[in-house]
Amino acid sequence: MRERQAGLQRRRAQEFEAFVAGAAGRLLHTATLLTAEPSQPPGGNHRALRLLTAALARTYAGWDRLHGEDPYDRTRQELAARFARQTWRHHRPRGGLLDPLTPQERLVLVLRLYEGVAEEQTAALLGLPVDRVRALCNRSVATMTGNRRPTARRRTLRLLRTAP
Repeated sequence: MRERQAGLQRRRAQEFEAFVAGAAGRLLHTATLLTAEPSQPPGGNHRALRLLTAALARTYAGWDRLHGEDPYDRTRQELAARFARQTWRHHRPRGGLLDPLTPQERLVLVLRLYEGVAEEQTAALLGLPVDRVRALCNRSVATMTGNRRPTARRRTLRLLRTAP
C-alpha cells in the first residue's frame, strides 16, 4: 500500500513539475505586470516571485482535485485573488511598466490584454459587473497611451500582448 501511495505522489510531483516547466515563465511575467515591479535586473521582482510561489503552492495543494480543470487557469485565478487581497492594502509605486495604473486597473488590464481573459470571465473572477470591467480596461489603456510618446505607447501595448 505504501509503495502505491509513493508512486501516486511521484506521479503527482512529476505532473506538477511538467506544468511549472511549461507555464512558469508566462505566469511570472503576469505576476511581474500585476505587482508593477521592474523586471530588470533579473530577480529584482521579489514581490512577483513571492506572489507566484504562493499561487503555485495553492495549485499544487489542490492538484488532485483539478479533475480535468486547466491548472494554468487555476493558477491565474489564484494569482489574481492573492494580488487583489495584498495590493488593495499595500499599494506603493514600484517603477514597473504598469506603475501609473491603480492595482484594480492593472489587474483588469493584465487579465484582459495580456492573458486574453474574456470580459465576462474577468468580471466573474473579480466579482465586478461587466460594464465596470470594460470601463476599467478602457481607462487603463487611455492612461497608458495618454501619458507616453506614440512610439512608447505602441511598445507598451505590444509588450502586454506578447508572451515572454
